[in-house]
Amino acid sequence: MTSGPVVAIIPARGGSKGIPRKNLQTVGGLPLVTHAIRAALNARTVDHVIVSTEDAEIAAVSRAAGARVIERPHELASDTAKGEMVLKQVLATLGDDGLVPEVVVLLQPTSPLRQADDIDGAVKLLWEKNAESVFSITEVDHHPAKYVRLTSAGLAPFGTEHEMEARRDQLEPLYRQNGAVYVVRAKAFLEAGQLFCRPCAGYLMDRESSVDIDEPLDLQLAELLFAANAKRQAQP
Repeated sequence: MTSGPVVAIIPARGGSKGIPRKNLQTVGGLPLVTHAIRAALNARTVDHVIVSTEDAEIAAVSRAAGARVIERPHELASDTAKGEMVLKQVLATLGDDGLVPEVVVLLQPTSPLRQADDIDGAVKLLWEKNAESVFSITEVDHHPAKYVRLTSAGLAPFGTEHEMEARRDQLEPLYRQNGAVYVVRAKAFLEAGQLFCRPCAGYLMDRESSVDIDEPLDLQLAELLFAANAKRQAQP
């Protein structure tokens, strides 16, 4: 078990390329950033919920949802700014306030179907496996063995010809990061400068909960799934 604070950090800058003002787009009537905040506040393993933003509107929405806001320098809000630098800036600010987290939980606003139970499950997995980090994952939609390269000579297997012809149940199960939950021990992160710190455990989530908002179609899919979930929960 952890002996120090577990801090959820939600990076939510104002700009975005694929969807304008993406972090304020709504699913089920709530902004994406609010979904992340609510999941973190409802997680039993999380002690503090922080939003990092340079945007005044996102800051106001985040405070209204119950999060603490740490202002992000504009140089860390560009398209090329590295997420690791954003986390370091938040941790440095918290340190100045006397709060030194033992565990950091990174929650991107673009995963609105992630639940508090997913956060708790990933944090508990860190403790149970005595891992340095945990990434949420989901099974790949399309196995890489079925990928092909388009060359001057025609199509070529990305893997092997045998794999390209094999049935799915004959292939090794593979998973991808779904971007919903990242958990890392703060000391390990600061020493390595990255979220992936070995040993790293994988917290498995289903595909439905793993929708990641990157383009307008993702937003439409999330809206449909959210509505379907709400309908199921409302049934007696």
